[in-house]
Amino acid sequence: MVRAQGVPVDNSHGSPERPSLKNPNQPPVLIKQPPPFAVRTSQFLWVLSFLAGTVAIAYLVAVRDDLVPLISEMVRDVDENRGEGTYTEAADIVFWSTFGGLLALLLFQITLLVSFMGRKKGIRWWQFITVLAQLAAFALISQMVALGDYGTSLRQLLTVQVGLALLALLMAAFPSAIAWTARQHDVRRGNIVTVN
Repeated sequence: MVRAQGVPVDNSHGSPERPSLKNPNQPPVLIKQPPPFAVRTSQFLWVLSFLAGTVAIAYLVAVRDDLVPLISEMVRDVDENRGEGTYTEAADIVFWSTFGGLLALLLFQITLLVSFMGRKKGIRWWQFITVLAQLAAFALISQMVALGDYGTSLRQLLTVQVGLALLALLMAAFPSAIAWTARQHDVRRGNIVTVN
């Protein structure tokens, strides 16, 4: 190496090396990583639970004409001093309240699953509350709506729905799933790569 005046530089005294122009501390970059196995399994089980719930609701509507007279008889056993129209109206109210409650619960759980996959905090508690509501609805439906031969099939469908939801909650409580949610964003160190 030569100085500006043309005199060579003596590097035998151990002068320090020039600093590197490359910084080892790279900037953080947001990336999209697939969720862990526990999260994917939980999502799959929730979807199966939604399918079972959809089938249960569709089945409930399909056997309405057979269930309403049975519900009406159950209402008549409570109080026999009313007119015939009162029992039919009460049976319709019980039936459509059940239908609306199951549908609203299903739609709310779908919304919660979307939030869970978006790593929102506290969603597992809301999902747990909806499963408790499912269990309460199952107990009420078993006593008031799931009557006769058709009621057995309805109870079985609702049991499958609740069971799959419980399994989904269990998978979402695995350490890898909790760590994935707590992280909120996947970050790596490196340069930003743009894709055209």
